[in-house]
Amino acid sequence: MRRYASVWFPDWPIDRLRRARRKRGASCPSEKPDETPFILTEQGVTGLRVAAANNAANRLGIGPGLRFADAKSRAPHLQVEPVDRAADAAALEALGLWATRWTPLSAVDGIDALRLDITGCARFFGGEGALLNEIGERFSGDGLSCRIGAAPTAGAAWALARYGNGRVNVCRTDQDIREILKDLPVQGLRLSEEAERLLRRFGLTRIGQLYEIDRTALTRRFASREAVEAVRLRLDQALGLMSEPLTPLRPPPDYAARQSYVDPLICGEGISAGLVTLSERLCQQLERDGKGARDFTLTAFRSNGTASFVALSTARPVRDPAHLQRLFRDRLEKIDPGFGIDLLAFTAARPDNLETEARHLSAELAPGPVDATALAALADRLTARLGEGAVQLAEPVNSHDPQRGETMRAFEGQMADWKAALAAPRGARPVRMFDRPEAVDVLAEVPDGPPVRFIWRRVPRRVKRADGPERIAPEWWRTFNAEARARDYYRIEDEEGRRYWVFREGLYQDGRGGTPRWFVQALFA
Repeated sequence: MRRYASVWFPDWPIDRLRRARRKRGASCPSEKPDETPFILTEQGVTGLRVAAANNAANRLGIGPGLRFADAKSRAPHLQVEPVDRAADAAALEALGLWATRWTPLSAVDGIDALRLDITGCARFFGGEGALLNEIGERFSGDGLSCRIGAAPTAGAAWALARYGNGRVNVCRTDQDIREILKDLPVQGLRLSEEAERLLRRFGLTRIGQLYEIDRTALTRRFASREAVEAVRLRLDQALGLMSEPLTPLRPPPDYAARQSYVDPLICGEGISAGLVTLSERLCQQLERDGKGARDFTLTAFRSNGTASFVALSTARPVRDPAHLQRLFRDRLEKIDPGFGIDLLAFTAARPDNLETEARHLSAELAPGPVDATALAALADRLTARLGEGAVQLAEPVNSHDPQRGETMRAFEGQMADWKAALAAPRGARPVRMFDRPEAVDVLAEVPDGPPVRFIWRRVPRRVKRADGPERIAPEWWRTFNAEARARDYYRIEDEEGRRYWVFREGLYQDGRGGTPRWFVQALFA
């Protein structure tokens, strides 16, 4: 049986503003909610409306949805600021990421709530009751008013969080859902205003009243088919008759190890010691399954409701704790302990079978010139120090165009196979080419043949022997460019023994002729 928790922050815009200004050391009119009426406003269809109000404003009858002019008439000394929905959304997402300390499946639910899939997580916190109480105490201790609902369905948890009797409301089993929801208002089904208005018009104000109504009769009563479908969908989701997927803020890790601290960590030495412990635990899990992983993340959860993390990827699957500790050593300084870290989490993703092989006693006993394991470890250390994508490898491209003969890609633990590329039937190619062909001045040439004398880099040169041509046309099936020209390549040698790979531009790709131009593409070793 799945378990969901809905955490609702009824005063989220004001609480978020209060937290943000408290961290900056600035004051907020809502700091004394019982003394100063304070509201946040936003532009509505008919003008400014109240988006959020503190307790002092609520006692004067001012609440969300009220026109600003009416709110001002009830409290002439009302303090007002515009609501910042973008900042609210960003802060709520950050809070959702921080909530992964309790479950890896955390998602934002609307503009003022979080949805947590706590299936199987309660046993790590002493039971579901202890887990829900810890969630409430953590958020309340950080100045956030919240209500929590827990149920086998996300819809039922949402309704209990908003319309339950206490701060924490729990539905234990699937059989209890209908009984617990029957007395809650229909607003607990997450309906649109139009659907709620139609239900009230027919006297349907409680969720339980919808249980006995035939679905066909409900369709006949409503003029809007969309509203009927919305009511049926939300009711089925709340009762568990239809599934409701949860899209987490961060994909859940395949392997994870956690360490909580009674006394928060406030220095780098403590973080390093925690990494040693967690890496050993995580690698034991990987070893048990005969796996290694490529992506690793160390997340530090601060006691003030924020989190910081560092991540890296390896070229090949690994599960060596010492290797992981070396890779993270230079990145731990990016974690700011802030007011103290009370939980460290070390996670692994992209698991794969780990190829284990015996290490050779010495390089002389190795069967090949390349130790793949040592090479991958070196690439990991360079990547950890220089950044992702810093270690690249040239690999062949199946193309007759010499300028496209290879490409660079990030090293992923496997060497490129150049044997097949070098064995392809084509003319002799130089090992390296210039980044850009260099123009030459041809002083004499054989008609439709190679140059006899030319000037390159201000030095006259006389050709002793030449071989060619090898005509290479543009790859018209890739991109058609009317200005692209075919090339006639020659391998030539001057009187001093230097060998060049030169080409002459021929016809354009559309068949037009052009003035011949000569270039040096590369030098042969």
